Amino acid sequence: EDILEMLKATPPLVESLCDVQQQVQPNGVDLTVKEIALLSSPGSLNLRNEARVLSSTSPLVFDGLGGIDLLPGCYLVTHNEVVNLPKNIMALAMPRSSLLRCGVSIHNAVWDAGYSGRSQSLMVVYNSQGFRLYKNARVVQLVFFCLSHEVAEGYKGMFQGENI
Repeated sequence: EDILEMLKATPPLVESLCDVQQQVQPNGVDLTVKEIALLSSPGSLNLRNEARVLSSTSPLVFDGLGGIDLLPGCYLVTHNEVVNLPKNIMALAMPRSSLLRCGVSIHNAVWDAGYSGRSQSLMVVYNSQGFRLYKNARVVQLVFFCLSHEVAEGYKGMFQGENI
């Protein structure tokens, strides 16, 4: 009920849902696949980000049935949904159990209080037989945590407003 109320806020907690009834769960919201890309270059990171280089990506194309056959490896998933966290809520995402039962996982970072954007996740196909993924598939559940107080300053990193 709290999540449904926050979806009506301005801005909504999560917007651009494909199907509210399917995606809203008791403790969170399922995020879906908008796009998927192959990592096509190395990246780098250091303490203060002066040497930060994000890996380049090569977008993959869904077939006429809306699916794509993925070989074992790493992929960058862009989600359909835009997440708008107020300064008193943070979130973590976990892969859906059906995905795990197919030998596939999704890895995520913390969604900091105050973050707003269309996030991305790292999908790893571990199954040696590969995996077929469809556009708009529900792949992760974003779980929300209320903080005891608003943070003084919300997320201000380079991914604020990403992919909008």
